[in-house]
Amino acid sequence: MEFIEAPSPNFDDRAVPVSLIVLHYTGMEDADAALARLRDPDAGVSAHYLVAEDGTILRLVDEARRAWHAGRAHWRGVRDVNSASIGIEIVNPGHQLGYRPFPEPQIDAVIRLVADIKQRHAITRGNVVGHSDIAPDRKDDPGELFPWGRLARLRLALPRPTKKLMDPEWGDAGFLLALERFGYDVRDPVKSVIAFQRRFRPEMIDGIIDAECRMILLALLLPKPQGDD
Repeated sequence: MEFIEAPSPNFDDRAVPVSLIVLHYTGMEDADAALARLRDPDAGVSAHYLVAEDGTILRLVDEARRAWHAGRAHWRGVRDVNSASIGIEIVNPGHQLGYRPFPEPQIDAVIRLVADIKQRHAITRGNVVGHSDIAPDRKDDPGELFPWGRLARLRLALPRPTKKLMDPEWGDAGFLLALERFGYDVRDPVKSVIAFQRRFRPEMIDGIIDAECRMILLALLLPKPQGDD
């Protein structure tokens, strides 16, 4: 991998091995503003990598160290997500400042980076997640415009299931139990459903548990989800 070194002082020691990749958008005006914040010792935030819109990759924190990108988060029983993850910030103004599609050179770079990290750390595709997946009550990124399908077709992330879908006809409580089993924190039920929809059904994000949501989640809980062909 080719990247530019841009060290951040905002890191400490890991407590557990790497098992997750977390994708974020920067949610700031531009790359310069994001880089300045991620390297500001007073801000107390960082990530391992920053991917600019032209595909340039900057390394801010060595992978052996614990970057401060996840905040209060949870995924599949992991509470110290910062210790267990590598964080990738993707330059995009985000929902508050003019959310827009991610340019092709940027996504190409993200794909190369995720593939490299995933292979080196033997990370499962179910543990390549967005910030909204691990913190559904607080975060929306990388958002509904992020092309998860492209990563899924390369087996870098879970696909959106499309084949042999069946409605388990769970009640809402049953759906939330299944969603928690899949990996989400469901203490805020509506926001956890919104996060699930943003990731796996981005064309309709309403926080309502319906048959399509139930079918997608059931398929994701199977050993080999199929979709995104």
